[in-house]
Amino acid sequence: MSTIVGRTRGGSEWTPEFVVGLNQSTCIGCGRCFKVCPRDVFELVQRSESDDIDEDDDFYDDDDEMMVMSIANEMDCIGCMSCSRVCPKGCHSHAAIAA
Repeated sequence: MSTIVGRTRGGSEWTPEFVVGLNQSTCIGCGRCFKVCPRDVFELVQRSESDDIDEDDDFYDDDDEMMVMSIANEMDCIGCMSCSRVCPKGCHSHAAIAA
């Protein structure tokens, strides 16, 4: 089985890599991936209580609602990898998909 391959405007072959995961424990909720995504793949959600939070951290406050990104529409991803290029924490993982 071969992977999906596209062509650039100049005719060069290009293999898109689609978002397959987002590490919410390292996400800082900056929104850069949300802003750069042309297909509305991401949404901002409240960090789940199961995520590791350092309660001894000076910035932690029980009343604060930490917001992080989540993959909302994985099937709308076009494989451009713009999200991972702008993410300062490297939260996104991508993979080529078989045709």
